Amino acid sequence: MTTPGSSPTTRILIAEDQALLSGSFRVLIDSEPDLITVGEAATGAQAVAMARTEHPDLVLMDIRMPELDGIEATRRICASPLTADVRVLILTMFDLDDYVFAALRAGASGFLLKDTPPPDLLNAIRVITGGDALLAPSVTRRLITEFCRRPTEPGSGSGPSPSGPAGVTDREREVLLLIANGLSNTEISTRLHLSPGTVKTHIGRLLTKLDARDRAQLVITAYESGLVRPAGRRG
Repeated sequence: MTTPGSSPTTRILIAEDQALLSGSFRVLIDSEPDLITVGEAATGAQAVAMARTEHPDLVLMDIRMPELDGIEATRRICASPLTADVRVLILTMFDLDDYVFAALRAGASGFLLKDTPPPDLLNAIRVITGGDALLAPSVTRRLITEFCRRPTEPGSGSGPSPSGPAGVTDREREVLLLIANGLSNTEISTRLHLSPGTVKTHIGRLLTKLDARDRAQLVITAYESGLVRPAGRRG
């Protein structure tokens, strides 16, 4: 609970079917003064239901859950008007698990490996709920590599335009390019000689224009639209 004059407390729902891991996450999270767990879900269906009743700031979601997998649970949480502002941080055993890309497309705000050091997990929670930098450059590069391996989906037309998504200004396109390369707001501000407030304004407009819920989806949009083409990509 937040008291007058205190810092806001981030509320977290743990969705993990292994009781030992779930309990370990709870102990770790509850040891931090600015974080608190609001429940533990053992199935994907429970995670969706508890997200609606508890309305956490973030769901720590195991990607492989019984009853309803983490992808579908994420999609339902992110798509529902009742929980559209809830962020989802995916946990997986494999850094290029085929499910990870699908989970981000479903609305997840990022992913971590289950062997991530505890301080990094706590930092990821704070980064995602804070909305500043979403994906570390190394993670972004892995996602890009995975995306570039995938063939163009049927019915997608002649392919993306190299100029990027339509409807954005030149400055917004510059900001989107830097987001896609994993730069934080502060780094973008320095690179483009803009104030932090101006950078946030541009990002807000990009989110609205591109119908993206967060920076992860902006990264995906940048690559799907052809704004960025990683070195070595063929075709």
